[in-house]
Amino acid sequence: MAPASGRVHGFHRKGSDWFCNAVLPSDVIITVESINFHLHKFPLISKCGKIARSVEQSPDSDQEDFTLNLEGFPGGPDSFLLAAKFCYGVQVELTPRNVVAVYCAAHHLEMTDKYGEGNLLSKCESYFHKNILRNWKDCIVALQNLEPVFPLAEKLQVVRKCMNALSMMVCTDPSLFGWPMKMYGSFQSPGGSILWNGINTGASIRSSESDWWFEDVSYLSVRLFEMLIKTMERRGVRPENLAAALLYYARKYLPGLGRWQGGKTRTVASFSLTPVTIDQRELLESIVRLLPDKKGKSFCRFLLGLLRVASILNVNWACKDALEKKIGQQLDLATLDSLLLPSYSDSDTLYDTDCIERIVTYYVSSKSTVSTFSPSSFDLETSPSSGPLVRVAKLVDAYLAEVASDVHLKPQKIRALAEALPDSSRPLNDGLYRAVDVYFKAHPWLSDKEKEDMCTIIDYQKLSIDACAHASQNERLPLRVVLQVLFFEQMQLRKALAGCLHAFDAEDGAEAAATGPSSLTGQIVQRDGWVSVVRENQVLKVDMENMRSRVGELEEEFSRIKGEMRRISQSCSSAASPRVSLSAWKVGCRLIPRPSERSEGIPRRSVEEARPSRGSRHRKSLSSV
Repeated sequence: MAPASGRVHGFHRKGSDWFCNAVLPSDVIITVESINFHLHKFPLISKCGKIARSVEQSPDSDQEDFTLNLEGFPGGPDSFLLAAKFCYGVQVELTPRNVVAVYCAAHHLEMTDKYGEGNLLSKCESYFHKNILRNWKDCIVALQNLEPVFPLAEKLQVVRKCMNALSMMVCTDPSLFGWPMKMYGSFQSPGGSILWNGINTGASIRSSESDWWFEDVSYLSVRLFEMLIKTMERRGVRPENLAAALLYYARKYLPGLGRWQGGKTRTVASFSLTPVTIDQRELLESIVRLLPDKKGKSFCRFLLGLLRVASILNVNWACKDALEKKIGQQLDLATLDSLLLPSYSDSDTLYDTDCIERIVTYYVSSKSTVSTFSPSSFDLETSPSSGPLVRVAKLVDAYLAEVASDVHLKPQKIRALAEALPDSSRPLNDGLYRAVDVYFKAHPWLSDKEKEDMCTIIDYQKLSIDACAHASQNERLPLRVVLQVLFFEQMQLRKALAGCLHAFDAEDGAEAAATGPSSLTGQIVQRDGWVSVVRENQVLKVDMENMRSRVGELEEEFSRIKGEMRRISQSCSSAASPRVSLSAWKVGCRLIPRPSERSEGIPRRSVEEARPSRGSRHRKSLSSV
């Protein structure tokens, strides 16, 4: 039998059956996934413990048509064919693409050294440790081709060994683990050495980037990629690199992310890899689980891009909620354009304001401090002049002004989003006033009651002088709101005047002290260059007198408004049309001339021309102060 098996030169196929080129007829049929292999017992039982035990235990083993069915064989018919060839002494070539499947098949058939020295299992182990685990590209190819035998490969620690090997190579100089791997260009190796005709010249190109491995690992399946990232994290790979690898992998397989993070995917130039089929929903959920607890402006933009894709793919609520919480931890680094998430639900609104409201709530309630990425990987680009809470308030106000033009947006949404932040986050309420004004312009059908309710989110004491001047002449605001704005505008002017007078008294005292010793006065003039200090103080005195007279006019004007209001309220009961009374109230509030211009003979046109100059005179007086 041995000489017969030694004259075997190969195998041939007829239909779906395989036959060996031997002189003797086959005496056993091995079935693997409906493929029949017509073989001989002796070569098989001499190398395979599993087949030897099955033949020994089977009562029909003496029959010439003895059949053995190998169900669930790892690697299928292809792997068994290689194992059968090895049993017949045919040279079997192990490659990175088949070594894991053959290794699993040899383990399943129990082809250990107990059934012959140098058996297939030991050969596979030797090739795997000496070739696969020491070469980057072979390790990637082996991982990509082990998917059909993944459960057994994981049990045999093959997957874990490959992950550890790749993680170690990422942490080390890549040129030590087999060139070529992947090329940045024609003249540069992954280690950074310049090549001349493929020869390492020794001239090194220093680069702070360590993303040479992103493209290669992007050819792995989702679960293998997730296992690799977790292994790298345990190995101590920097979170910046892991986050960049996640971004690269996601941008490659999730459409639309290229808008949120620029960059082009590199191509593998040294060895070809087969693209994998990716379940986008599974990929997104896996990436969310792998995201590090870090913050950065580019990273926040990436998270918002993932949230947009999550809404399109309709992922589970837990995944979307985890994304919103991570965004809420770094909302102060977000930008307005990335916050404008379209609404993909059945709602008629253009933007998903509910999602933004939850993110703002998570930001306010978040008490944990998240560390930042290194500036070289993800820029913070924060403004040191304002705190994070103030930046978030400005961002939310800008968002409200942007979405307020949606005609289907309810007033309750604007109120809920505006009140999600504490009052202390807004030193000025100009942004809220602008959002409310845009909303009133886009919703002209709102009643005065609805407008007044919405205006309650504005703190009129926190409006700037320019905002007060605009609001006092805004036809879209209710009359009661305009009166409140005028009242607080007058209070601001009085406070500004008091502050100016206090500053003037302090400067006056400093000037009196400076007129003492002539030497000290000379030092002050020489140091600061204030040659005309006295002259400027005189001009300031004149300005203060003008300001006092203007404030007196404002107080008199406000008193007249109050008297006019009382008169109108008394005559409301006898008026025929309440609308006429309100119009008269509005005219009385707006068109009261100055005391110097107040006379019975002044026509209505003169009063109308004097009206718009009130706000400009306020600003002119303040600018002179």
